[in-house]
Amino acid sequence: MKTFKKIKLILLIAVPVSLIGSSCVTTNKISNVTGALLWSENCIRCHNAPSPTDFTDIQWGKIGMHMKVRANLTDDETKKIVEFLQSAN
Repeated sequence: MKTFKKIKLILLIAVPVSLIGSSCVTTNKISNVTGALLWSENCIRCHNAPSPTDFTDIQWGKIGMHMKVRANLTDDETKKIVEFLQSAN
């Protein structure tokens, strides 16, 4: 019975620690990707990606909020994509 309790305790500590470590790797990968690359990889999955000059900065901000939900983007990804699109105007 003591062995089972030890294994349970190890799992309770090890699993959350391993999850934290893996999320840091993902965050580092995203932080190295440009808004232009994120835009080209994500937007074309569902529709033809519009030109960055098709909308105003304000419109891109609203579109970014909408597409964040629709495309399941992170805050960081959305911010980078919107900043890229706004930089073209």
